[in-house]
Amino acid sequence: MMDAMPAYGLDITRAFFLSGQAPYPYMAAVKACLYLSTDKNEVKDAIKGGYPAGHVLPCSSFDDTEDTQLRIAFDFDGVLVDDEAETKYADGGLPLFHYHEVENKDKPLKNGPLMPLMQRISGIQKIEAENANRVNSASKAIRVSIVTARTAPAHERLINTMKSLGIEVDELFLTGGIEKKNILDVMKPQIFFDDQIGHLKPASVNTPCVHIPFGIRNQ
Repeated sequence: MMDAMPAYGLDITRAFFLSGQAPYPYMAAVKACLYLSTDKNEVKDAIKGGYPAGHVLPCSSFDDTEDTQLRIAFDFDGVLVDDEAETKYADGGLPLFHYHEVENKDKPLKNGPLMPLMQRISGIQKIEAENANRVNSASKAIRVSIVTARTAPAHERLINTMKSLGIEVDELFLTGGIEKKNILDVMKPQIFFDDQIGHLKPASVNTPCVHIPFGIRNQ
């Protein structure tokens, strides 16, 4: 593996060899904010231990060899923020969910497992934003999207949460019952994170998808 890195032009100098032991306990040591694995059980154990981790699903068809832009798509509840709102939905359905979110629209939601990753990506975007010609350019190096099943009026708490953290995204999709796959097939992100396997399985046909087994949806 180490010998292959120069052949691919990868300037990597650090490597850990653990004889099959789980690597995620060392995340803090290397200041990592995301652990990905195809081992579903290992990812569940990592999440239980408080580590930001995701289970990588098989993708049937995806080719971005000619692409020069990185596109990352996130679900919101249970991924970027905690599952507070989803708990209300589980307790009382959509009416209670909307009532709770409207009542708390000015109260930012707590961070979910992938908010630290979003914050780091946002920092990279801010560097690019220093070039005025790149701020809203369709060809900017990184585009970040939120694709959520939320609808109005629950969008206000989402927006206020992101504002409180000083984070802006390039696209926000309030799908409200529209299959997320329909959006992702047009967007063509290189990776999509969601806590609900029901959204991910259809999308994973054409989109590299990662399941975040966090919160009430995965109990």
